[in-house]
Order: sequence, then structure tokens, then C-alpha cells
Amino acid sequence: MRYHHISTDEVYGDLELDDPHKFEPTTPYNPSSPYSSTKAGSDLLVRAWVRSFGVEATISNCSNNYGSFQHIEKFIPRQITNLIDGVRPKLYGAGLNVRDWIHVRDHNRAVWAIIEKGRIGETYLIGADGEMNNKSVVELILELMGHDKDDYDHVNDRPGHDMRYAIDATKLREETGWEPHFKDFRAGLADTIDWYRNNEGWWRPQKAEVEAKYAAQGQ
Repeated sequence: MRYHHISTDEVYGDLELDDPHKFEPTTPYNPSSPYSSTKAGSDLLVRAWVRSFGVEATISNCSNNYGSFQHIEKFIPRQITNLIDGVRPKLYGAGLNVRDWIHVRDHNRAVWAIIEKGRIGETYLIGADGEMNNKSVVELILELMGHDKDDYDHVNDRPGHDMRYAIDATKLREETGWEPHFKDFRAGLADTIDWYRNNEGWWRPQKAEVEAKYAAQGQ
């Protein structure tokens, strides 16, 4: 049976803002939160099943996704839907935390490339060289939606908020030939904004509940 395990780059912990390195498949695990710790544990279980019982499996660790059908509790769709509702976006802390953004359709294509061409027992990192800090992301959303770049509010930072993620996807590109289609984050974000504008019926029923939860947390 062929099995592919989809995981996250959060298992590697975080990088300093000025660190020239990126996460690689050989980077030691150093999770910062209970969530990323459970992800790391699941990765190790898959590796153990491959080694001990010969399960035909591969693993991928992907950077932060954005795009259509993402739950509105997540950073980018929350800001977009807030602006659609005339509410100022919310930015955690100073907004200097860096994430390596990849469009969800490029992530999906990468997973299929690994399933079709990846080597059994190997780990592949998926990323599109899309590093940008949260402050710049919010300002770009505001610009694309016709607002002033400083039209947002700062809220309490998240506990254990990792500073920077960055993916080296060389292994994936060289072994499978995969390349991202959305190489321009601005264009991918504009595509995402259009989707949420045109699909309000999909996210609207969840919006009030999500915002009530964040309000209770001071976020």
C-alpha cells in the first residue's frame, strides 16, 4: 500500500530573522508548541513504520499555505473577510514574524509529484521561496483591497509564536521536476482575495463564531 504523510515546517522550530539558512530535510526537529510537537511525533511514527515494517511511505513538510477554501480562522482569509465586512485587520504583535508562503494549488501539485516520483522512505520539503513577514502581508492585502497600508490594529501576540520559517525545496525540485505556478505572491494573493469576494456563501456562516472566539482571546 502506498502512503503519503503530509506534515508542516513547524516541526523544525524557527529561525532567526538574520539566519542565512533554511530548513532542509535533514534539519533536526525542534518543535515549539504542543501542535507542532504532535506533528513531529506523527512524522517519526511514519518513519518507524517504513523502517520496521516496510510501509511504502513518503513524508512532506510544507510551508504556510494560502488560497481558496482556507478556513477563515487562518491569518490571510481572516484579514480578507474582515475587510469585506468593513472591519480593520488584526496583526499579532509587531508583525515581524516571517512565513514562507505557498499557494495551496502549488502544494497540491507538489504532493502528487512526490506520490508519483518520490523515493520511498524519503522526506521532501515543499516551499515556493515566498518569505514575507506578517506586517507586509497585511499591508499588501490592504493595498490590493483599496485601503491605506496602515489601516490595521495590533493585537496580543500568540503564545510560542515562531519567528521565521524558510524552506529549501531543492530536493523536491531536482527529484520530481516540480515548480510552483504562483511564483509572484502578489498575484497569488490577488487571486485569493477574488475568491473570497466571490464565495461569501462558503465562509459567511462561520464568520461570527470565529471572530467571537478571537475576541475572547484579545485577538
